[in-house]
Amino acid sequence: MKKLVIISLAAILFSSMAHAQMPKLSKKEVSQGWRLLFDGKTSEGWTSVRVGRPFPESGWVIENGVITVQERSRAGDIITVDEFQDFELSIEFRITKGANSGIKYFILPETTLGLEFQILDDANHPDALEGKDGNRWQGGLYDMIAPKGKKDKPVGKWNHARIISKGNHVEHWLNGRKIVEFERFSPAWDALVAESKYIANPGWGTPLKSPILLQDHNDVVSFRNIKIREL
Repeated sequence: MKKLVIISLAAILFSSMAHAQMPKLSKKEVSQGWRLLFDGKTSEGWTSVRVGRPFPESGWVIENGVITVQERSRAGDIITVDEFQDFELSIEFRITKGANSGIKYFILPETTLGLEFQILDDANHPDALEGKDGNRWQGGLYDMIAPKGKKDKPVGKWNHARIISKGNHVEHWLNGRKIVEFERFSPAWDALVAESKYIANPGWGTPLKSPILLQDHNDVVSFRNIKIREL
């Protein structure tokens, strides 16, 4: 009986460890300049997007290396304490059915308005049918550029997003595929802005440096392995 109890406890411990994937950088990543934006245990390095407020006391849950925004949390978006200009961001995210969220960068000061890597359940959220020619689909530059050739993981599975920004050149990657590419401040960019919802927001898309933002859109979405390197 004791042997069976020991085996059972070991199995439980192994199962717990298997689910707790704490973020860690390899020696190669460290040599390449990567650093973690989320330690998997605390909110260190993050704060509320609401000016003068700390990291939300509720609504965002940190557990086993994962940070999750809760349904109808009313906690609001969170942003990094640090700001970034030329960077490569790597982040894994997991959506629930019908969920909507986003990763934003180059945000207008004291607002939540920025360039957005759309996170969306295209099959079940009505936003996928709005916009123009798919420019609100997952992985796209929200309301601006539709993703091309993307391969989404099913709801409940982890997707891998990368955002690369160097000078005026920006790329969105999803699960190892480049799906969006554009040049800020170009004639083509100006035309896109003029046809988007952001035409009503002077200065949108113009910041050269800003925090990274994770969006609270009232749906359950999880994030893990958040890391960045400056280029």
